Amino acid sequence: MHTLWRPRVLGAWRVPPGGPVILAVNHAHNIDGPMLMGTAPRPVHFLIKKEAFTGPLDPFLRGIGQLEVDRTTADRGAITRALAVLERGGVLGIFPEGTRGEGDFAALRSGLAYFALRSGAPVVPVAVLGSADRPGRLIRALPPLRSRVDVVFGDPFTVGDGSGRRTRKALDEATVQLQQRLSAHLQDARRLTGR
Repeated sequence: MHTLWRPRVLGAWRVPPGGPVILAVNHAHNIDGPMLMGTAPRPVHFLIKKEAFTGPLDPFLRGIGQLEVDRTTADRGAITRALAVLERGGVLGIFPEGTRGEGDFAALRSGLAYFALRSGAPVVPVAVLGSADRPGRLIRALPPLRSRVDVVFGDPFTVGDGSGRRTRKALDEATVQLQQRLSAHLQDARRLTGR
């Protein structure tokens, strides 16, 4: 990451140094996951679409602890593996919007709320801000080479009422709370970085 771009990491000290934590990351570029893995203060395990686990990338992704998920169904195996990361006190990385898009946290899926409620782990919002709107990109979904990419960590917070309820209503309420907190962090990160 440091060879191809110029990452600037802000607020990494906000990530709890131990115990389970969920990093909720916006997703506008192909490099968002790798950029976070390369700049986070702790190893991060992401749920990654199963289509990425092909050829030489398969043993590499598994070797660095990434988790395969089938996005066409409720992949119970992937859910179990992700919860096991948190139960071991690890860091789970999630793109709450489910896939690459505008990276604005506008349309959250309920997966993040489920993991946060089920595990009780704090959520740390992360904004990865590149230069997608500028010309000069060799690959459309990537920022220009040697451009600055900002990775901004926010304050950790928990969702829910502490009861551990995972009803549809509790998931919906947690998703709304998460969207508000993540969107507010993204706005703060944009002000801080000038992006």
